[in-house]
Amino acid sequence: MLFLRLCLASVYLSAFATGAERLNVVWIIGEDMGPELGCYGDAQAITPNMDRLAKEGTRFTRCFTHAPVCAPSRHGLITGQYPIKTGAHHMRSTLIKPPETFTKMLRDAGYFVAWPGKTDFNFKQPASFADSTENWWKKEAPLKEPFFAYANFIQSHESQVRNDNNKYAANTKRLTAAQRHDPAKMALPPFWPDAPEIREEVARYYDLCTSVDYDVGDILAWLDRQGVAERTVVIFFGDHGRGMPRYKRWVYDTGTHVPLLVRWPGKIKPGTVREELVGFVDLPATTLSLAGVKVPETFDGQVFLRSGGMQERKYVYAARDFMDETFDRIRSVRDTRWQYVRNFAPELSHAQIISYMEIGKTMQVWRQWYAAGKLNDVQRQFFAPTKPKEELYDTANDPFELKNLAGDPQHAAKLEELRGALDEWLKKTDDKGAIPVEQLIARGIITERAEKYAERVQRGAEAVKEELKK
Repeated sequence: MLFLRLCLASVYLSAFATGAERLNVVWIIGEDMGPELGCYGDAQAITPNMDRLAKEGTRFTRCFTHAPVCAPSRHGLITGQYPIKTGAHHMRSTLIKPPETFTKMLRDAGYFVAWPGKTDFNFKQPASFADSTENWWKKEAPLKEPFFAYANFIQSHESQVRNDNNKYAANTKRLTAAQRHDPAKMALPPFWPDAPEIREEVARYYDLCTSVDYDVGDILAWLDRQGVAERTVVIFFGDHGRGMPRYKRWVYDTGTHVPLLVRWPGKIKPGTVREELVGFVDLPATTLSLAGVKVPETFDGQVFLRSGGMQERKYVYAARDFMDETFDRIRSVRDTRWQYVRNFAPELSHAQIISYMEIGKTMQVWRQWYAAGKLNDVQRQFFAPTKPKEELYDTANDPFELKNLAGDPQHAAKLEELRGALDEWLKKTDDKGAIPVEQLIARGIITERAEKYAERVQRGAEAVKEELKK
């Protein structure tokens, strides 16, 4: 009996030691945040804490989401699967039978999971997906180790950029006078008109990114105080591009390219830069791998933090479908330089009304200038009545993707390559975007869409008419 007890004690101590040695993982998300950070070379950015992460870890230059809007993007993050495969691809649809979350897999493996804040997954989160929903970094009590802890900061969201409910002042209360951006000095993308209202929203966006940076600093300080920083992998990223027109909601780089910073003490050489492609579905797969949990075969991602034997991605993919009340169907594939876009509804304009987007001054002013005939050729492209069936862009020479090379014979081979890669992805995922919403509902894949989205169409159309009269 004594021998048996000694054996059991040995097993217990061994398990405890193994548990203590297991890595903690922290995800930090800045909502609607593209790579507008100082460490990405943006001279307008004031982001010292994120820049510190890059100095202490590695900066990925080519990380892309599979969906340029929050719920489908986050669906892939929590399930490890593409939304077009599961049926969760429409913004504001509810999947009836969602896949198991990767956080449940972590819990089953002995991890404590803290997930406060946003759970916008296009399905109702099950109770099994997390142990706690409290803001863990605001408490001095330590988290049970090993842990996976999530933090989501909303200040940089579209609604805050346009200052819904006058929240801008509260969101930026920690900024010093020197950290506030002057609208007159802001650089604008070439597709927007140079108007004071747009400059103000861009300056506000950068201020709000600095506000998020303060919160990132709070988390890093918490990890230091708890004495767990050396055994914790910190991963920072945005969920998609900035919440402004032709950024968020579009599959161009402006909507899908996001920052990705990873600090792993003792394993990642500080100050390094990695140029390979990373897709959002790679994040849950990589996190499971860090925790020593086998990545399920159903996952669409691959591990990007692994020493030796790792095959780099050749392509990343993205999809756009319903945006709230407004239909479109767009798919894209990108390698390290070239992006191919296929418009399944080319008869629809980029400038369709999405009532939530119409609230912002940037969209309102852009429409007003178009109606007044004040836009140049580049700025007018967005309002063309139709879209090309195919688009091809050389992102190295055309970062805003304004010159479509799909019809250029010089690039026919690249067009054919990416066309084939997209076809293969759509086949492999059994793209549910090809199925009308009514059939998805009839088949029991998603629930009936809320009536408010039909109502938004009318309200949005009326709002635009009123703005154009001003």
